[in-house]
Amino acid sequence: NPPTNSHLQFDALLSWSSWPDLNEGGWTSNSYHTYVKKNRLTSVEEVNSKLEDLVEKYVGPTLESGLGFSFDKFREQGGIYSHYIYPMTETHLYTSHLQHDILPKSDIANVYIFLAVGIFILLIASINFMNLSTARSANRAKEVGLRKTLGSFRSTMVAQFLIESCVYAITAALVSVGLVYFLLPAFNEISGKELYFTALFQPSIISAVILLTLFVGLMSGSYPAIYLTSFKAVEVLKGKLRAGMKSGGLRSTLVVLQFSLSIVLIICTILGFQQINYLQNRNLGIDKKNVLIIRNTSRLSTHSDGFRTAVKEQSTTKTASFTNNVFPGVNNTTVFRSVGNNADHIMGTYYADYEHQDVMKFELKEGRYFSRDFATDSTAIIINEAAVKEMGLKSPLNEEILSFNGPAPTTLKIIGVAKDFNFESLKEKVRPLVIQLSRQRDNNLLIRYDGSAKDAVASVEGLWKKLAPSEPFEYAFLDENYDALFRSEQRLSKLFTVFTILAIAIACMGLFGLASFTAEQRTKEIGIRKVMGASHISVASLLSREFTKLVVISFLIAIAPAYYLVNYWLNQFAYHVSISVLAFVAAGLGALLLAWLTVGYQSLKAASAKPVNSLRYE
Repeated sequence: NPPTNSHLQFDALLSWSSWPDLNEGGWTSNSYHTYVKKNRLTSVEEVNSKLEDLVEKYVGPTLESGLGFSFDKFREQGGIYSHYIYPMTETHLYTSHLQHDILPKSDIANVYIFLAVGIFILLIASINFMNLSTARSANRAKEVGLRKTLGSFRSTMVAQFLIESCVYAITAALVSVGLVYFLLPAFNEISGKELYFTALFQPSIISAVILLTLFVGLMSGSYPAIYLTSFKAVEVLKGKLRAGMKSGGLRSTLVVLQFSLSIVLIICTILGFQQINYLQNRNLGIDKKNVLIIRNTSRLSTHSDGFRTAVKEQSTTKTASFTNNVFPGVNNTTVFRSVGNNADHIMGTYYADYEHQDVMKFELKEGRYFSRDFATDSTAIIINEAAVKEMGLKSPLNEEILSFNGPAPTTLKIIGVAKDFNFESLKEKVRPLVIQLSRQRDNNLLIRYDGSAKDAVASVEGLWKKLAPSEPFEYAFLDENYDALFRSEQRLSKLFTVFTILAIAIACMGLFGLASFTAEQRTKEIGIRKVMGASHISVASLLSREFTKLVVISFLIAIAPAYYLVNYWLNQFAYHVSISVLAFVAAGLGALLLAWLTVGYQSLKAASAKPVNSLRYE
């Protein structure tokens, strides 16, 4: 069995020589994937330049016979026909722009996104450590003062604090390895991957984890170490050290940075969900619901027509249609040309029968669909609005175009113009499309059914087993096929949500610790205010006010980067939601509410303390 992380997945391998039909495609056939073992001393550019020579030598004559003019003229008119190679190591992450590869691809951009999110979370946690270490500085001030009095060097104490920080980081790394072991199955389920825990023990990953752990430990401990060792021994021993938020300008800056990162993640998550919901519910121009796809009907041999007739007689069936195409996607492209015009247009094309429109439910802008009442429809075509625009047709009905799908050009007559419908990924705009009437029985049967999907499948499968009991029954649902187009985006959104919740939780934990420390530092002030008649609410709002101001500043800072990131991601789709102001407002209010809930508990706790206990403090 091939490993799960290989893009070459198979159940069986057949020798090329055992299938002589494979060699009949000619030089313009693009039905096969070709793998080349390159000379390691030869560059990719050198190979590609040689491939250009092959195209001109072998493909040129074939194109010339079909086009009716020279290959050089084809290129002068802007025509492109080329072969090129790229490293196999890039096939999964770096070639997402290529269509019709063996397996669905990912994108290196997704790796960078999650790398950035991971850095955000690590940065937020590091900021927590720095903030709480410096906030609790008063607790270690006497230790620093005494050690300086007894002759300790500052460098020695800096080293001690950095080592302490690294010990925390190493402990955290060990705990994280245990968490990875237990959480990996859930992560694999959400992400659709099959990652193994043993992959952690590769030398490169172990080295990276060790370096990252030491870097985080040193980075997190650097400022506390410098800050704590900067105290003057005399002032510390006299009790003149002032700690807390009043000396925490940097601490406030770090809180702002924390919540800015968190709000950016919240905004991206909200708009990500909006886009996924939009993709799932967008009107595609067809009705994708209640359509069953039966594959490989050629296995029924001469019984395929009888099979369709029997299917249409079922109570669960409304209508059925043969086609050579499996939606979403149109894999076949052909060169078309308007009669009397030498401009070539490469457009998608597929074959369908008379019932196809009734199954797919696409609308016609003008003209009609194929009909058994017109014998001339064997050379008729339906084109979409994008094809009309591509060919510059002002009055497309009854216009004739030339198809170069064969040894000689074929004249076809336009009888209808379909409104543009999305027949492939929503990341791309609807491209020009030509629908031709089937000349033979095609290999896929589309069935529009009523009632439950389970009953429809059972009914059709029963008919299949009667006609071809030894042949496998393969089926799919049209709506599920379309949903699979953005399954990677759905997984991306789920993972992003998990990491966003994690980042917010860590930021709130830090805020909770700071709020607790601030309340502790202002215990005597709170007692005096309560003796003077201050209410619980006024005292609580006093403590919350400063944190509220920091969150508001964080929101203002987060707007620009969040807009840039979301706009960059949405522009990957030809059809996407507009960036709503409400998403930003909701993210800001959500962050503010979380901050209030986090700080509010400590504020109310401090405000509820008895004044007599507060005034006895210290």
